[in-house]
Amino acid sequence: MPLSAGLQQRLASAQFITPTPVQAAAIPHALEGKDVLATAQTGTGKTLAFLIPAIEKLQANTSRNVEVLVLVPTRELALQILAQYEKLRGKALGPAALVMGGVSEKSQIQALRSGARLVVATPGRLEDLLSRKLADLRHVKILVLDEADRMLDMGFLPAIRRIVALLPAQRQTLCFSATLEASVAGLVHQYMRNPVRVALGSILKPAENVELQAFEVALAEKRNVLRHLLYQEKGRSLVFARTKRGTERLFKDLARDGFAAAMIHGDRSQSQRNGALSGFEEGRFKVLVATDVASRGIHVQDVAHVINYDLPTLPEDFIHRVGRTGRAGARGLASTLVSGAEVSELRQIERALKLRIERKQINSREVEAQMPARRDTLAGRSLRAMPGEVFA
Repeated sequence: MPLSAGLQQRLASAQFITPTPVQAAAIPHALEGKDVLATAQTGTGKTLAFLIPAIEKLQANTSRNVEVLVLVPTRELALQILAQYEKLRGKALGPAALVMGGVSEKSQIQALRSGARLVVATPGRLEDLLSRKLADLRHVKILVLDEADRMLDMGFLPAIRRIVALLPAQRQTLCFSATLEASVAGLVHQYMRNPVRVALGSILKPAENVELQAFEVALAEKRNVLRHLLYQEKGRSLVFARTKRGTERLFKDLARDGFAAAMIHGDRSQSQRNGALSGFEEGRFKVLVATDVASRGIHVQDVAHVINYDLPTLPEDFIHRVGRTGRAGARGLASTLVSGAEVSELRQIERALKLRIERKQINSREVEAQMPARRDTLAGRSLRAMPGEVFA
């Protein structure tokens, strides 16, 4: 690719050698200054598809204005984009400004005043700073809308409209989305100029390297089956629950059983969410229990197993959940547990996504037989190793 030698070297140092298909398709057009609308399955490398052109453009001058604005739906995604930028910016570019809710705004305001040229922001906090004249977007040259469909699902459209109204009309817009629904199409029509369309793979199907399986079980057996799957798994597991309260209950049960577990949901403070995610990434926690706040924007390498303890509300959220495993071409496993009315809900998801999930059986007697011994063993080992973390 026509990239500067310094950026090529930093990419190589970060082990980014061969571009993914979405990167190979989007980056050349973005470098030419064209608007790009890209849809691709989750885990295919969309972040670098916009960061690489943005960094290359920023290196071309020494302005102290905000020139690149990246809007994202969640704090976790904002933090991960910032981490990627820090890996690649080199000494010539200064730090980016991170603008998001849930944490003190003091450092964010300071970063903006210190001449940050790239801003990664969630819409709510950014709009708040703009209303108080604490951010200046009059010189933005590149607007990135990352996970555009998720931002619209979360009700950010009014805020996005007000933010974009403050940007220069002559700018480049890069829009990345896992799905292209009517609302996203409307956003594209309104804010993009003759965008180059990049569409790779089916955006409503899991990656082929993810094995899908489902277990139809009695409601009373559901939690034991979950424990059985977690006992069998040597790698890291991401467990999805539908509600915040359900996430709390599940986490406490697993912690009592001795699993090195953490949890993430919308009511957790940012420091709690950061601690859970970093511990999961570093391997201190083997199980992360989460609501759909973790189904997008959490890029943890080598998640071995995604388990849907509860079904998602929308079929497309099923795709985003299972996309947390099998990333970057690795093999992954996604299990779904259903009981009662959920059995028919799962069939509806299969029809909507035009896929068939293999049904598997677990011997309930075998599950019960192994529980006491394994529970005692795991509990003793985990609590001796990290008592504060297991029950944090």
